[in-house]
Amino acid sequence: MEILIIGGVAGGATAAARLRRMDEKAQIVLFERGEYVSYANCGLPYYIGGTINERDRLFVQTVDGFVDRFNIDIRVRSEVTSIDIQTKMITIHNLSTDETYTESFDKLIVSTGAEPIKPPLKGIEDKRIFSLRNVPDTDAIKAYLDQDKPKSAVVIGGGFIGLEMVENLHEAGLKVSLVEKSNQVMAPIDYAMATMVHQQLRQKGVQLYLEEGVTGFEPGEDNVKVLLENSPAIDADMVILSIGVRPEVKLAKEAGLDLGSSGGIKVNDYMQTSHPDIYALGDATEVFNPVIGKHALIPLAGPANKQARIVADNIREGNIHKYTGSIGTSIAKVFDLTVAATGASSKLLSREGIAHIESYTHGSSHAGYYPGALPLSIKINFAPEDGKLFGAQVVGFDGVDKRIDLFAQVIKKGGTIYDLQEIEHAYAPPYSSAKDPVNIAGFVADNILKEKVNVIQWHEFDKQDRASVIVIDTRTEEEYSFGHIDGAINIPVDDLRSRLDEIPKDKKLVVYCAVGLRGYLASRILMQHGYTQVYNLSGGYKTYSSVSEEEGMPKTIKKEENTPIKADYTKDMKTIQIDACGLQCPGPIMQLKKNYDRITEGERLEIKVTDQAFGEDLNGWARMIGAKVVGMENSGGVITATVEKQVKDVQEKSPSNGDNKTLIVFSDDLDRALASFVIANGAAAAGKKVSIFFTFWGLNVIKKTKKPSVKKDFMGKMFGFMLPSSSKKLSLSKMNMGGMGSKMMRMIMKDKNIDSLETLMQQAKDNGVEFIACSMSMDVMGIKKEELMDGITIGGVAAYLDRAENANVNLFI
Repeated sequence: MEILIIGGVAGGATAAARLRRMDEKAQIVLFERGEYVSYANCGLPYYIGGTINERDRLFVQTVDGFVDRFNIDIRVRSEVTSIDIQTKMITIHNLSTDETYTESFDKLIVSTGAEPIKPPLKGIEDKRIFSLRNVPDTDAIKAYLDQDKPKSAVVIGGGFIGLEMVENLHEAGLKVSLVEKSNQVMAPIDYAMATMVHQQLRQKGVQLYLEEGVTGFEPGEDNVKVLLENSPAIDADMVILSIGVRPEVKLAKEAGLDLGSSGGIKVNDYMQTSHPDIYALGDATEVFNPVIGKHALIPLAGPANKQARIVADNIREGNIHKYTGSIGTSIAKVFDLTVAATGASSKLLSREGIAHIESYTHGSSHAGYYPGALPLSIKINFAPEDGKLFGAQVVGFDGVDKRIDLFAQVIKKGGTIYDLQEIEHAYAPPYSSAKDPVNIAGFVADNILKEKVNVIQWHEFDKQDRASVIVIDTRTEEEYSFGHIDGAINIPVDDLRSRLDEIPKDKKLVVYCAVGLRGYLASRILMQHGYTQVYNLSGGYKTYSSVSEEEGMPKTIKKEENTPIKADYTKDMKTIQIDACGLQCPGPIMQLKKNYDRITEGERLEIKVTDQAFGEDLNGWARMIGAKVVGMENSGGVITATVEKQVKDVQEKSPSNGDNKTLIVFSDDLDRALASFVIANGAAAAGKKVSIFFTFWGLNVIKKTKKPSVKKDFMGKMFGFMLPSSSKKLSLSKMNMGGMGSKMMRMIMKDKNIDSLETLMQQAKDNGVEFIACSMSMDVMGIKKEELMDGITIGGVAAYLDRAENANVNLFI
């Protein structure tokens, strides 16, 4: 039997080797248009970037090695130009000798792969514009990097190859820009997950141009101008085209073989084409996708290798081996991040009209108490009727690969979210948790299906009429102060039962926390206390803030961008190191705060954190506390930040416009406190800079409701016993009637929809009103900094006078 194979690399070479193992006597001829029969196509970008430093390591097998081991007739630089399906002949053009000849076959395997898309744009033929498909392309790019020493590059297309080239060009020392026509990179994942990839790219200094098209190129003497649809042109020393690939089907089409609806070669379950003696495999074919029940193009190396084995077996044993299809499991490294997907995304399911539920969960790569735990974000899509799992996406720094493989097996077997709950995994603290993130994804989905919780997605939340919805942030006060959804009320989940009277039952409630767990607990509490319209924000603030910041929507408290800053260690100063890896917000900040109080002016703290939101939280905390961020870097998913302690009352002075407002709150009467914050909020709403100086009894207004245990002397304990413990215990200046007056006041305010004192205080903080606590009064009354609300400046009379100097209103209350 004479078996001819068109194309080498993953599919053709694998089929050839399998055929020889099955039949020692068969005549097997493989035709390869290029010079190389089998090479690591997926490794090409890493050779360009220098991660793979030896070119020879790219070659899985040489021609001589293949011939010696498998006794196969390998003909490189031999391009098959036509297939005659009637006579079962192919025509070959020998590119080395320019000779043309024919060969007959009993069986033919078509493994022509895919070709890069190269649009007909002006200037695209410039020698500094490259595509990456094979070894010669790789050699050309590598030679240009070594010889011409380019300083900048533009990569067009944010798919797998595009992102790998971005990383490797960056590693080679180039300034890289990425242009992507869509609103996100990596099409197999959904938008919210892609925003995490966008953040990683920006952190590494990559300039992103999303929703931007290329209209052409203007070659110059020193560089190439990349012309864009909506933005100014980008000057680059080199350009990489990575717009995508299309199946190379010219031979098959001209031969009369059937093509599928998406342009690939149509094959049956046995990988057989419309001609019974011709098989096709790999990127040139359409294969069945069991998730959507359709044939599709899935150009991946893994499926191509499996198809090659099945084709070889069917040729030798008859069509008894079926290819069950591919669900498109893929994974990519993007700098420190790993991104993986399997099955169908929400975009694809919606396009196909398949009803589904989305669920986001966030966890860690292994047990949080074991050192080195790194964040792991998961999204799953599943059927609303029976929980059948349609797709999964995982983004993280460690352990992404094994999680996506677990999801893939469940999807491939037609499993459900209940199978996720029951997956038995190998557990030890360095490798996982007793309840793996995959199990957790199943548990959360189960709660959704059984209506133990109602979830609302970030994009659904954005469409809500905010006037008819009450948004409750169930995190701690510290977490809330570092960033929250605009308009959200902060009621920590541990306080929720005691504050139910603040929450109306006739309105829709949206609760959220950092990642979803406390939001779920809050939902259960509220639902069991008679609240019927309760929705938990899926993925919590972590997912929502990632998306809203990406879109530039004014939905979160503004935070400084997490820009890498190299710490200056040239000074000879004391530096304390803190390991907060594995802790979730507010854990790292609390560790920082605790240790910050133990150092003196000029000393530094170096903290290592794996919570990726920490960089933004740190900037907010530093502003509030008056610390200086002297260094911040993110490597391998670990943020290393260095802060230096400053003099206590150091503040940036307000511009001397004389239009600021200052208030001194001396009293702790409820009515006077209310008046203070009504005035402060009014001035802040008018755009004025407002500072409130709390002294003596006024300090009771800004005490925490739940205070930490602090060590006090006898007099401090006496003051604490006699004074109000928080704003909720304040009395009226008149008609207090043993506390009944203040309760009546609060009740009347609630009935008339007037904001409570606590709400007014929070509004003041949100509006940028500065709270200053008198340090002298604190010492006299035995009040510790930890007892006061977070984000308050501790200062003396000088701090007040500094603000008053630029104010035209000074009130003493």
